[in-house]
Amino acid sequence: MPDKPSVLFVCVHNAGRSQMAAAWLTHLAGDRVEVRSAGSTPGKEVNPAAVAAMAEVGIDISAEVPKVLTIDAVRESDVCITMGCGDTCPVFPGKRYLDWDLEDPAGQGVEAVRPIRDEIKTLVEGLIAEIAPEPSA
Repeated sequence: MPDKPSVLFVCVHNAGRSQMAAAWLTHLAGDRVEVRSAGSTPGKEVNPAAVAAMAEVGIDISAEVPKVLTIDAVRESDVCITMGCGDTCPVFPGKRYLDWDLEDPAGQGVEAVRPIRDEIKTLVEGLIAEIAPEPSA
């Protein structure tokens, strides 16, 4: 893994799970990790319930926009994580591929999105411990 690993979160619409995961990774790892998110069929906007759920923990994703998944995004990432949404990434040798089986927050209210948000945070914390732990003093 390079000095600054790169992670790509992928979900079909890039409007909920992948946006929350990217925000958590950016928030928790800071500049120790390069973060991307994308989807094969990007939605028109980030899920308002995901925006609200992240705002509750002090993370603003209201300015984010769903992005289309490109081969270059996969090629430039060290770790590609799909979000239990049936989306697939092009496969390149030497990349690490994970699938996090997460409930889809589409069409759900913030009450239903909170546990998904919290599960994503736990998964992201585990990922950080593996690929970009805090430097020792």
